[in-house]
This record gives sequence, C-alpha cells and structure tokens, in this order.
Amino acid sequence: MTSSGSRPLDRPTRLSWHRRRLHPHHARGLRLTLAVAAAFLALVPFTLLALLVLSAWSPLRRLDDTVTGTLVGYGVDHPSWTRAMNLWTDLFGPMPLRVGALLLVLWLVGRGARQLALWSATTMTVGGLLGPLLKLLVGRPRPAFPEPLAQAVGLAFPSGHALNATLAAGVLLVVCFARATRPAGRYAACAAALLLTGVTGFSRVALGVHWTTDVVAGWLLGAAVVAGFTVWRVVPPTLHPPSSAR
Repeated sequence: MTSSGSRPLDRPTRLSWHRRRLHPHHARGLRLTLAVAAAFLALVPFTLLALLVLSAWSPLRRLDDTVTGTLVGYGVDHPSWTRAMNLWTDLFGPMPLRVGALLLVLWLVGRGARQLALWSATTMTVGGLLGPLLKLLVGRPRPAFPEPLAQAVGLAFPSGHALNATLAAGVLLVVCFARATRPAGRYAACAAALLLTGVTGFSRVALGVHWTTDVVAGWLLGAAVVAGFTVWRVVPPTLHPPSSAR
C-alpha cells in the first residue's frame, strides 16, 4: 500500500556508500571498509620501512646489526639451538607451505567451498609473487658472517619465509573461522597462526640469513595481502553440505 507523496512501504531503503560502509546490516560494505583499513595500516609501516632501508638509515642499520649479530653469536655457541632453527625453517619454508595450501584448496573444492578455495589460492599466489618482485626493487643484500649458520640465496628484503608464513597463517584463520567451529578450535587456530609466523620469522634472523627488518617487512606485507583480499571472500557459515530434508 502506498500513500500520496510517499514511497511503497515494502521497498527497502537504499543507503549511500557513506552510511553503508559501517552499517552492521550491510556486511559487504562493512567488510570492505575493515579490509581496506587493515591493508592500509599494514602497508603504511611497510612502505616506511622500505624507504628507511633504501636510505640506509643509520639507527635502523645499527639495530639490525645488533639483533642479528647477537642471535648468530648465540647460535655459534649452541649447535643444538641452530639445528632446531634450521629444522623449523626447512619444515615451514615457502615451498612446504605452498604444498600445504594446495592440499587445503583441494580439500575445500571437495567440500563444495569453491569460492573460499579460490580466495585461498589467490592469496597465497599473489602474496608469494610480490615477495621476489619487492626483493628486486629494494635490492638489499643478506647478512654475511664469518661462521654462517645457514645458507640462503637471493636478496633479503622482505623475508620470503616471513611473508609466506603470514599468508599461510591468514588463510588458516579465515578457513577456520569460516567453518564456525567451537571457540576452542578458533583459539587453537589463532595459537597455531601466531606460532607459525612468529617462530618462522625469528628463525631467519637467528640463523643470520635475514635482518630483523626483513622479517618485520614480510609480516606486514603478508598481513596487507590477506586483509586486502578478504574483502571479496563470501563463504557460508559452514562448509558442511546441507543435509537433505527428511
């Protein structure tokens, strides 16, 4: 029913983007706002860090030298510690994480969550390609020590291990939260994501193949990629196919 000079009562009110961006009943607009904000907050410090590295800012250079040198010295004196760090960085390097992500994508496709599978594959692929490109643009050499604890080729900034660990952790969190698991499962996913990113990044500095700022840059870039791509992820509350009506 309509009245003179008024719109139909059953026609939904169309909100402007300005109001829709934070409205709790407009999930896409809210998610877009949060994703863009999160990506921006990660990209700003990443860009600043890259500029400081390119300008060889002396306070940052001294900090890198001190932290990496101290950790390498500890590793030289404790061979078992060095073996543990090498084992971790091998198990959770970029290639094993990509294989794990591929298996996850195949599992998601098998469960019918194809859009989530596409999001996971795109996030890992685009983020993984950004790392080598930025390494070439920045051109920062790796640390060099008289007694190296590990061998690594290529340039340093950003850390590929830290970047890919952050991407994998982000995919893990999104998939786990999409399944609407119990709180215990989500807490476990958060703990695993923090452990993966934290220890992987730390191991690269402890082994003397990266500066601390390389690892921080990898974390920031990975977080920005995950946040940026989350905007177009649309998943149902559960990955289990609906049961047939009885």
